[in-house]
Amino acid sequence: MGELVPDQSGYVEADGQQIYWERFGKGDRETICLLNGLAMHTKAWYGFVPMLMEEYDVLLWDYLGQGNSSSDDVPCEIPRFCDYLAMILDTLGIAQCHLMGISYGGFVGLDFARRYQHRLHTLTISGILLSHEELFQMYEDISLRFYRSSLEIFELYTHYMYEKIFGEAFVIKVRENLGVMRQRFYERFKDKRHCLIRLTEAQDPFFAALDARMPEYRAIQTPTLIMAGAEDRAIPPWVQRKLCGILPRHRFELVAESGHCVYIEQPDVFFGNLKKFARTKSLEFDAVAPAGQE
Repeated sequence: MGELVPDQSGYVEADGQQIYWERFGKGDRETICLLNGLAMHTKAWYGFVPMLMEEYDVLLWDYLGQGNSSSDDVPCEIPRFCDYLAMILDTLGIAQCHLMGISYGGFVGLDFARRYQHRLHTLTISGILLSHEELFQMYEDISLRFYRSSLEIFELYTHYMYEKIFGEAFVIKVRENLGVMRQRFYERFKDKRHCLIRLTEAQDPFFAALDARMPEYRAIQTPTLIMAGAEDRAIPPWVQRKLCGILPRHRFELVAESGHCVYIEQPDVFFGNLKKFARTKSLEFDAVAPAGQE
């Protein structure tokens, strides 16, 4: 099987920056847009895009500081990322899409739904919160300390990060590859740590405005699927479940034997549920059970 190649790619320009996007498909089907986590880029999705392409076009894009988008050392804003996505949709003539955001991408997804819910068929989020949590703030603060430290300490962060975000079964499965994963992360960001800092700092105004914007989040009528890893220690399931008290049209799925990265650890469950949800546009779809639990 050859390397995955997008059918279209390009940039939108805004605020003196270039925002990179890729589309897989011809534009004649409904589109699923996958939103990156903080340290991701478009190619991080390539192993999963084929799971969606039989039924849907797939849209990928990089936030500022990621992949092929501009990576200047300047402040960025999560609400502005939502505007960039709207520009990309306009460029491609996509009136509505199915939006899926994991971790940091969930912040972007929720804020896009707050401001552009008329552009959405469905919203799927995973590993995300919409409440003030002291432990999450501590996690953000220590991450910033790692990013701002020496390269030696930054390299140590890769051990802390992967220990934190994966569940037990997945770590056992990929233990021999963890070193390669850490090295790839280190090489990608060792000279661009400012990108991680700027993206992380953008969370502060997002949460500072949370209380004022809460009525807008509560007004989101887009059907929303929340898939939480049962072993998520970065944003525990009990924190993610608080979203159920905010979003009026939601479904909460707890995915066994998975940590923060459900889409990697249980891809058949994650993308199986995503496809069923998108296909029906209903919260009443039959959920996919993890292997051995059917």
